[in-house]
Amino acid sequence: MPMLGIMASSISGSKSFVPLIVAIGHAVSPFLSAYNFDAGFGTKFADPAALPPDTADGTTFSANGASLINAQGASPRVTAYAFSSSGFGSQYADPATLPASSAISATFGGNTIAAVANNGGAFVTAYPWSPGFGTKYADPATPPTGSGLGVAFTTNSDAVAVGHNTSPFISTYPFSSGFGTKYANPATLPTGAVAYSDFNPANTAIAMGLNPLSPWLSAYPWSAGFGTKYADPATLPSNSTKGVAFNHDGTAVSFANLDTPYLFIYPFSSGFGTKYANPATLPPDFATGTTFSPAGSTVFITHATAPFISAYPFSVAGIGTKYADPASALAGRGENPTVRNK
Repeated sequence: MPMLGIMASSISGSKSFVPLIVAIGHAVSPFLSAYNFDAGFGTKFADPAALPPDTADGTTFSANGASLINAQGASPRVTAYAFSSSGFGSQYADPATLPASSAISATFGGNTIAAVANNGGAFVTAYPWSPGFGTKYADPATPPTGSGLGVAFTTNSDAVAVGHNTSPFISTYPFSSGFGTKYANPATLPTGAVAYSDFNPANTAIAMGLNPLSPWLSAYPWSAGFGTKYADPATLPSNSTKGVAFNHDGTAVSFANLDTPYLFIYPFSSGFGTKYANPATLPPDFATGTTFSPAGSTVFITHATAPFISAYPFSVAGIGTKYADPASALAGRGENPTVRNK
C-alpha cells in the first residue's frame, strides 16, 4: 500500500494524529466509499458521480494519493478516479484495451503504472498511468498459470508480483516500461493460491496470504528474486488469508483471515515474530482486507458483516481499543481498504 506521510509533532513535542482518508471497495452499490478519519471515522464523502458497475475489489490509492483505482467483475473491469482532500473527482476514461475478463485486484506502481489481476487472458494487465490509462503494456512472455487474484509492486516499482490460483501460485517479474523476464519460482512454493501479497517498504521481503491449505500465509526474503522461505510463525491462522499489508517501516505485517480472530498481526524483522495479542473487540466476521495508515499508527480491516470496516490504534506495544464505527455505515461487505493522508 502507498506510504503517504509521517506523524506530525505538536509544538509541545507530543505526537498528534495526521488526518487521513480511508477508501473502501464493497459489495453493494455504490460499491466504493470514502471517509475522513481523524483518530476515528469522520464524515463520509459524497459517492463518486460515476459509480463502479460492480463490487469494487482491490481498491488502491496511487503513491501521491491523487488517484484511486479499483477492479470489478463487470465491464470495464477496472475504473479509476481523481481524488483530493475534497473527495472523489471525475472518473478517468476507461483504458482503450480492457482487461480480458473479470478483474479481482487493481493497484498502482507508484504514480506511473496501473495494473490489474484478472481471471482470463494473460491473468495480469498493466498500463502506463499519467494520470489516466495509457496504451496497454505487452503481456508477460511467461504469464501466470492461472487466474490472477492479487497484484503488488515493490515500492520503487521495479518488480511486480501476481498471485494466482494454480501452481506455482505466485509469479514475479522485473518491471521497467513493461514486464521483464519472469523471476524463478521460490524453491519452496506456497501451499495454495496466493490471494494477495505485499512487499515491505525496503523491498527486502514479500509476504502473502494463502488458501486453501495451512500455513495460510508465507513470507520470503526478496532481492530481485525469492530467497529461502522464512519459518512460519509459531501462531498460525486456521483458515484462508484474504489480505496482507506491511506497516510503514516494515516492522509489522497484518493479515486478514477467514476465521476468528480474523486479524493477525506479527512483528517482522527477517521473519515473523510472536503474534500480537488479539484486540479486545474482534472484527465481527471473516475479514477480507487490511492495511495500515501511512504512519503505521492505525490498522484497518474490512469484513463480511456490519459495520464492514473496523479500525484500531497500532504501535509496537500492540493493538489498541477499537475506534467507533462510522456513523454512515458501508452499504455492504467491505472488500479492501486503502488509506492516504488528507
